[in-house]
Amino acid sequence: MPPKDPLLETLKVCILNLSQSGSPVTDSCPHLSSCCELLELILRKGLQQPVLSLVQRDYWHGLEQLLQSDSCERLGSVSLAVEQTTSCKKLLTVQGRGRYFLRLTLQRRILGSVVRHMLHTPKVLEFYSPTISILRNEEFLEPFMSLLMVLSEMEYKLHIENCSFLDESWLLPVCETYEAVPCRQLGMVLRYVNGRVFVLDLLQGSQAEVDRFVQLGDIIDEVNGTSLRNASNGQASVVLSRLKGQPISLRVLRCRDRDGAMYRPLVKPLRLLQQENPAICLGSTNPARPTGTTQRRQDQSQCLREGRIVYIVQFLGKANIGMYGGKEVLQYGIPFVLERSDSRKEVLLDLKETHLTCTEKSTKLEMFQHHYPEISCVGRFSRPDYRIFAFCVADSPDSPMSTGFCCVVLQAASSHECEDIVSRIAAGFKHTEWSV
Repeated sequence: MPPKDPLLETLKVCILNLSQSGSPVTDSCPHLSSCCELLELILRKGLQQPVLSLVQRDYWHGLEQLLQSDSCERLGSVSLAVEQTTSCKKLLTVQGRGRYFLRLTLQRRILGSVVRHMLHTPKVLEFYSPTISILRNEEFLEPFMSLLMVLSEMEYKLHIENCSFLDESWLLPVCETYEAVPCRQLGMVLRYVNGRVFVLDLLQGSQAEVDRFVQLGDIIDEVNGTSLRNASNGQASVVLSRLKGQPISLRVLRCRDRDGAMYRPLVKPLRLLQQENPAICLGSTNPARPTGTTQRRQDQSQCLREGRIVYIVQFLGKANIGMYGGKEVLQYGIPFVLERSDSRKEVLLDLKETHLTCTEKSTKLEMFQHHYPEISCVGRFSRPDYRIFAFCVADSPDSPMSTGFCCVVLQAASSHECEDIVSRIAAGFKHTEWSV
């Protein structure tokens, strides 16, 4: 049996889910960020760091070599994509430029062509280890190119200009355009945090308050095509003052996703702004304000890690539940695990944009990590109080011989928190069901 690479196997599942989510593929597709992250991991695998250099090498450095080696302008669309990425002022890091380039090549359906040019550029291949890299392993390269061909056959409709957060996250905010009529002033109170322009408040009776388009906590990303990424204090006010009495077009990055949940990379800066304006709400769109014991319990069941909310839950156990991983198995899979009476463990459940991790709280050791496309189903258990939840994953995803599905059972601090966790996991894969 030919060897299998876990990244390629996971990418295959992710592309299948992507193809089944409808055409064209848009930024709202829950599988897109997972697919992009896997492509990034593949391009980073086996990347060798220079011995005498203070700069951390990333795959973008190899992509830049394509442009430098194209003295006869043979690359065409590839060179144009590299040049557009290089000139984008919203990207401050090599990680952001690499991610922007991947999204751009997916949109233009030229990613396969890019990799072929990398394989024919000796300077680029020198970046990669011949023993570890997928790009220099003939057994893995062929299936990888086949997967890229499938990706190139899909149609994409991505908002390429929504790229200000690619430096730090594959998870993108909702991006919308606000067209304001000519007026003396819009009436927005702005604050600058980490090079971004936040809306702290709206003046009563102002144009911005009347239009009710911009919300507290939103980010002003552009003004009439001028980027405000990495803006210095007062820069947005200067730009707006020059446009007084003229039509204004603002590109706004929402602080909330379309489901009303807080855009997770903004939790930390918004907590700072909330100290100045308590009207900025970090809960759901219509939050029920907790008080007393409820508030204390919530504080004890959550913590912050790198700006993300991490849940403190109980790990109740896991068990193999057979060869089918649909949501129907949870009704007997959860009781089966509970009857085994495994010892409980207090763990930290971190729901990231593309995968979840579970870490033992006392020892800080990671117990497991699963990308959302690997999860076949998730659900709650009604007894005794809707706090127990579970999800199913392939028991041995890296093994050539499948051993079925594993049911992982945990318990949240409250039924509301349990519902929130299940909803966030389900949003990552839309209740995908598959069997082996």
